[in-house]
Amino acid sequence: MNSKDQIRHRVWDALVENKLGRFPFPLHNRIPNFKGAEQAAKYIVEMDVYKQANVVKVNPDAPQLPLRAQVLRDGKVLLIPTPRLKNGFVQIKPEWVPKGEERKAASLKHMNSYGTVLSLEEMPQIDLIVVGSVAMHRDGRRIGKGEGYADREYAIIRELGNRPVPVITSVHSTQVVDDDLPRDAYDLTVDWIATEEGLIETHTPYEKPTGILWEHVTEEEKKKMPVLQEVWDMTHKR
Repeated sequence: MNSKDQIRHRVWDALVENKLGRFPFPLHNRIPNFKGAEQAAKYIVEMDVYKQANVVKVNPDAPQLPLRAQVLRDGKVLLIPTPRLKNGFVQIKPEWVPKGEERKAASLKHMNSYGTVLSLEEMPQIDLIVVGSVAMHRDGRRIGKGEGYADREYAIIRELGNRPVPVITSVHSTQVVDDDLPRDAYDLTVDWIATEEGLIETHTPYEKPTGILWEHVTEEEKKKMPVLQEVWDMTHKR
């Protein structure tokens, strides 16, 4: 079995060699932006789980920008994790965004100007989650860029009492691999994969985290990610 890092680097290399990536560069060590991201987003917005959702959480990376903008155009509430979860989550309500400015509002650079950072007590119930990925298996196993933020974000939301909801990722079809992806207990699995070619339902047999596995959280991580300390304080006062 190849390690997660070996698989990541092979996928990044393939995107570069086949010229399937686009700004920002380099593609390595990030959720890579890929040609066809807009088409992948179109497939997502046609899904029933998307149409029925009122609050959608989408990662802040470049390939998911078309989807974040569309969430606002469709009159839904957008939740975006702040980079490295430094400040928790930014909420943008569609009525706060002038018509035609949805893409700007949904961008990493401008999201704070249009939205507001929520305290954990203010978090709404989330109906749908979209994450970025580096590599995906058709059975829902996922590899991110290696820092664990998508896994932690999902665990935090569940720890705060959010019901289990569908998880979708958008990637280039090249990022869907046949490797036996290594999986840890805290890893987030995905229900649907959207590519430039269409949708893949994973029917994943792997359970998602039901909360934070605190035995895997260090004191150093709590300092770097204050939201973790906040969740700890909230949940351990009960």
